[in-house]
Amino acid sequence: MTSQVAVTCQNDPVCSTIAGVFNNAAWAPLAAMLVVVFLIIVFAFVLRNVAHRVITRVVNRAATGGSLTSRFRKGAATDGIDALLHERRKQRAETMGSVLKHVASVVILGTAVLTVLDRLTIPIAPLLTSVGILGVAIGFGAQELVKDFIAGMFMLLEDQYGVGDVIDAGPAVGTVEAVTLRVTRLRDVDGRVWYVRNGTITRVGNESQGWSRAFMDVPVAYDADVVAVRVLLEHVAEEVWADPELRESKIVEEPRVFGVEQLSDSSLVFRITAKTLPSAQAEVARELRLRVKSALDTAGIPMVATA
Repeated sequence: MTSQVAVTCQNDPVCSTIAGVFNNAAWAPLAAMLVVVFLIIVFAFVLRNVAHRVITRVVNRAATGGSLTSRFRKGAATDGIDALLHERRKQRAETMGSVLKHVASVVILGTAVLTVLDRLTIPIAPLLTSVGILGVAIGFGAQELVKDFIAGMFMLLEDQYGVGDVIDAGPAVGTVEAVTLRVTRLRDVDGRVWYVRNGTITRVGNESQGWSRAFMDVPVAYDADVVAVRVLLEHVAEEVWADPELRESKIVEEPRVFGVEQLSDSSLVFRITAKTLPSAQAEVARELRLRVKSALDTAGIPMVATA
């Protein structure tokens, strides 16, 4: 029995150690197997926890990144925008962190289970074949779900949109309220909530990413003095840019006057534009209309209806 135990433990350092300590006990191979299985399980859980800690640290660092509005002058409104951007980064980072944690757990614990089965001399080839066939069957039955998840992952990785953005997702247009790997929740201007599956979104128009643009067309009579109208509009643009309430919180570049945008037999159409912070274009456009109307009235230049 002693020689048989020695032969069995010849290529196993754990078994050899146990056999040496307990004078080649007959149960040494079984004990060695149980010890190795225990060590594999412990190592797998330790490695899993380490991976989760690393992912959590990376997620926290990504969620507290610099603000997109830091390049602009600070104001009361930009504080609210920064809060939305922070929430957007946080949600995207936490979603990707959750996915990475699940992937790490499946890979590490799955490898540990297969290693334990191999250590117990249980053939794993039939098991892997069965799992592969089952995976293919589930894949065919859940194609739409897999498509939604893959589209959601790429959407988050590429930062196509986030919470607080106003987007045109095709089936619906509205403000993004929540983003998951499977669906995007939007609320339109009527207050209606839309749940759009990520896999059905083939194109996205984002009105809130980076910056927006406000513009106004100013139609005047055909015989109006082009130079005088242009000078007046440029003066309005300078006033808007000089207004600290707008410059610090809404407008990021001095408004521009593009001159005659359209020409007809009854009117000349001038265009004035302003680059704004995301989603601030409507408010800036309203302010431009008020100031342009007031300036035209003061100068005695009437506006006309366009054809």
